[in-house]
Amino acid sequence: MGSWGTLGPALLSLAGVALGAGGSLFGQYLVSRASARQLEIQESAAHRAELKNVILKFLSIASQVEKAAFTPPHAGVSTADPGIDRLVDDLWLAHAEIDLSARSEPLRGAAYRYAARLTEAGRGALADASALRGPQVQFFDAAYDDMWPGQRRAAGDALTPR
Repeated sequence: MGSWGTLGPALLSLAGVALGAGGSLFGQYLVSRASARQLEIQESAAHRAELKNVILKFLSIASQVEKAAFTPPHAGVSTADPGIDRLVDDLWLAHAEIDLSARSEPLRGAAYRYAARLTEAGRGALADASALRGPQVQFFDAAYDDMWPGQRRAAGDALTPR
């Protein structure tokens, strides 16, 4: 039992060091995992903010194109409005910004379809604004899905998991 008296405390000390090192490594693992999740959340929030700005710019121009396309001309004023060509060009530039900022292909496609219908309206090819509603709804749905993947809108725009 004499050897246990000298060997026991050394083994217990060694076990304590190993347990402490293991606990320290596990703690570092948990911290790095939490940091990675926090970084992912921050990047997602930054993407949403950037995409929101781009979408709002696109919608602002889309609204101007729609108003210009479906506002009846005043008496004595030519029906050809040179400003609408500039608005349509601005619309396609805003579409390009969405194309660059979007994470998903459905948003890119919906933005293209909506911009194409607005261009038709601006060129006088559409007689009724209701033809824009389908592409507009698809655009809003795709934008929402791109900004909050895995979430769906419920009553009152609350976020709920899919």
